[in-house]
Amino acid sequence: MVERRRKSLKQATDDTPVRRKTPQRARNPELTKRDILIAAREEFCEYGLDGARVDRIATRAAANKRLLYHYFGNKEALYEAVLLEGYREIRLGEQKLHLGELAPVEAMRKLVGFTFDHFRDNPWFIRLLSTENILRAEYVKKIGEMPGLHSPIVAQLRAVLAEGQRKGVFRKGVDPVHLYISVAGLIYFYFSNVHTLSVVFKVPLASKKEMAARRAHAEEVILGYLRA
Repeated sequence: MVERRRKSLKQATDDTPVRRKTPQRARNPELTKRDILIAAREEFCEYGLDGARVDRIATRAAANKRLLYHYFGNKEALYEAVLLEGYREIRLGEQKLHLGELAPVEAMRKLVGFTFDHFRDNPWFIRLLSTENILRAEYVKKIGEMPGLHSPIVAQLRAVLAEGQRKGVFRKGVDPVHLYISVAGLIYFYFSNVHTLSVVFKVPLASKKEMAARRAHAEEVILGYLRA
């Protein structure tokens, strides 16, 4: 009888699922914050600000929801952080171009090419900008760092334009802010409407061939406007 009880107990123990501890990631606040920002970026692009959920963001980031609130405060603050990070990325990329070290025509060609590649490689940025424009820049207005992020590219463009005018390759009277808007707008519209335009004109605009053609076209449009 005792032996039978021992066998039953052993069988019950063997049949009981073993609970294994979920491996926890090593503490790394910067990496965790980065993962949360990337997860939030995906969530906001997919659902917009109103439709985004903190629970889903935490799940995407494999992070504790309490950590999300600890690092960023709330959903709106996290959205601001995602916006700021998006602008920081493109501004950092522009700084790495070192436009002032290049000949004026080469500098402008490089800036247009970089802007095109950035929008192509980061479609989330276009969605984020679209969301923020629907909100009438409500959150961009709150980011005090924003003017400081944009002033370097305006200063670089002003210097490139001045050098181009001095060498006689660029015409006078070009406003650097309007020039940058023209560069960004020329490229932004293409990528924000690439699917509808492809259907309307029956051209596969999202293909590598058409994108390469559009990139070259954008460069020539801007340089054609600038030439003396």
